[in-house]
Amino acid sequence: MAAVAAGPVFWRRLLGLLPGRPGLVALLGRLSDRLSRNRDRHGRRSPWLLLAPLLSPPVPQVTSPPCCLCPEGVHRFQWIRNLVPEFGVSSSHVKVLSSPAEFFELMKGQIKTAKRRVVMASLYLGTGPLEQELVDCIESSLERSLQANFSSDLKVSILLDFTRGSRGRKNSRTMLLPLLQKFPDQVRVSLFHTPNLRGLLRLLIPERFNETIGLQHIKVYLFDNNVILSGANLSDSYFTNRQDRYVFLQDCPEIADFFTELVNAVGDVSLQLQGDDTVQMVEGMVHPYKGDQTAYCEAANKRVMDVINTARTRQQLLHAQTFHSDSLLTQEDAAAAGDRRPAPDTWIYPLIQMKPFEIKIDEIVTETLLTEAERDAKIYLTTGYFNLTQAYMDLVLGTRAEYHILLASPEVNGFFGAKGVAGAIPAAYVHIERQFYSEVCSLGQQERVQLQEYWRSGWTFHAKGLWLYLAGSSLPCLTLIGSPNFGYRSVHRDLEAQIAIVTENRALQQQLHQEQEQLYRRSGLVSSATFEQPSRYVKLWVKMVTPLIKNFF
Repeated sequence: MAAVAAGPVFWRRLLGLLPGRPGLVALLGRLSDRLSRNRDRHGRRSPWLLLAPLLSPPVPQVTSPPCCLCPEGVHRFQWIRNLVPEFGVSSSHVKVLSSPAEFFELMKGQIKTAKRRVVMASLYLGTGPLEQELVDCIESSLERSLQANFSSDLKVSILLDFTRGSRGRKNSRTMLLPLLQKFPDQVRVSLFHTPNLRGLLRLLIPERFNETIGLQHIKVYLFDNNVILSGANLSDSYFTNRQDRYVFLQDCPEIADFFTELVNAVGDVSLQLQGDDTVQMVEGMVHPYKGDQTAYCEAANKRVMDVINTARTRQQLLHAQTFHSDSLLTQEDAAAAGDRRPAPDTWIYPLIQMKPFEIKIDEIVTETLLTEAERDAKIYLTTGYFNLTQAYMDLVLGTRAEYHILLASPEVNGFFGAKGVAGAIPAAYVHIERQFYSEVCSLGQQERVQLQEYWRSGWTFHAKGLWLYLAGSSLPCLTLIGSPNFGYRSVHRDLEAQIAIVTENRALQQQLHQEQEQLYRRSGLVSSATFEQPSRYVKLWVKMVTPLIKNFF
């Protein structure tokens, strides 16, 4: 079992062994906090790193033994189904996209052919001509559905962030108002407002900066039974020259139902945009920043966890009916008639992270994957904003797998050239990168942990996720893809969702491998000389401010 480098991981492990001892738990918890603060204050690696081989947390145990009757029981990541629903699909239903243009054209095509539902969750919708083209596609589809001889079944649900979607006089809200006014019974626009932005804080923090407190960051685009999972937002650069990752799940009704229900759940605890550009809450729901914060977060937790747990139970029942039913003759007849789908060789796990609501599934799964990565395994991890949490950094430095971490060079950072304080953000990321690289060197880990910087003329970089290659394998068997950046914001502040794709199919593994290679091919290896370049110069005030603000970007 791979080792854990973090002291906090040790304490979580120890506290888990002390049920019914609240006094001792509280004492150890305070000691853990103090040790963590001291470590951060001194700015050096915790001595817990020396105890790494002894402090590995347990992998979540599988609640039922591996099943010899069905393919779901054979892969090593089946423990994830104890936390979230497991969707078994054929790899032929999974397609990896490679470019913003492909993403944009697929979105338009899917909207035009949607008959029943269009569900879109994003940080925001831009205001340019390409974004208007998307809105026009939605309008045309709604008009066609009304002109049909039967009553319209097409429903459109859009979930965005309130602060980001309300920025400026022309914004996401004004882009979508015509749809709401023209199709009030078919269109829903929900604007999530973090419960942590309230009171004086909400009044004093100016526009743009208020987004640092917390956001709706999920990116899911769903059309009937087809789903696109990505880290890309609905904005022109994401359709043209901003590199991200995208996976298209075709004809996957159970997955589409799950993400529809998830977006609806977050929508139910969000502000509802009205045709006159006002907002109001769903009747009976606690207000996110005017109501009691604890009551709101508890209600939101229940609403989202009900979706996760219901889907998990539903998938378990479907699994039992498919592979453990006594009516084998009926199943054979169905297969002969062509009604039964091919046996799954790929498994999809939705990983949700909503720390404001005390939902931390993605964090648990990611930490476990990093912890369990064996010697000679390879992990390719990429993020547009390199600002790993302390726990993730400790795991990278303390475990035995080989890491290739892809991040944005300053020139392809989304904030490069921005006005005001935001223009210093690329330099702040350089400072964080240099500190991490120095730590890698001080531990003599340069061969095992390598940093690579993406660069492409005229482009920006926003890709995030990881690929896991088991020891001795030249192809990945697992990938994480979605909205999280592995940083403090993703873990603690924002609403995030990604999926873990586990596959035994060589063709799909090859797709994922080619995706990884295509991204890394445009990168250069980071060395000490990298930070001597003029573009890597970091002003003193940026170095001083970065530790204070790094948890907000």
